[in-house]
Amino acid sequence: MNSFLFTGNLGQDAEVKTLAGGTTLCEMSVAVKSGYGDKEKTNWVRCVMFGKKAEGALPSYLTKGTSVAVSGELSLEQWESNGKAGAALSVNVQSIDLIGGKPQQAQQQQPQSYQQPQAPQQYQQPQAPYQQAPQQPQHNNGYAQAQNGAPQGNFSQPQR
Repeated sequence: MNSFLFTGNLGQDAEVKTLAGGTTLCEMSVAVKSGYGDKEKTNWVRCVMFGKKAEGALPSYLTKGTSVAVSGELSLEQWESNGKAGAALSVNVQSIDLIGGKPQQAQQQQPQSYQQPQAPQQYQQPQAPYQQAPQQPQHNNGYAQAQNGAPQGNFSQPQR
């Protein structure tokens, strides 16, 4: 079973084409990051959808920077051009899900009539002065201590 599942960001807007036989094709490139720090690298995966998947409204949402989760059948395309060999990963998309929020570009292109909801106002403490609770006496072995450190209360000497 050949099944490949990954997440990444689109490197450009999806391209929709109609092939000679009348089949619709949607192509896109997805950047998949691996590693971290100085060792982080980006691999580009070419994704294609055919027929009904490539038609409809979905391709209009597949714009540059959009985060997607893709699953499909993985293949390695190899070619030779001008004596140089080349290869690229390609996925025949079975399903694609939009994840995360809108890319920055789409957020900036909102209609003028749209207004961002206002953030709730910050809580402000009342202006009254802070009242400190009265101090509780310190306890030592169950007996209260006076301010000068002498024990308070009625003490009786144990009888011997």
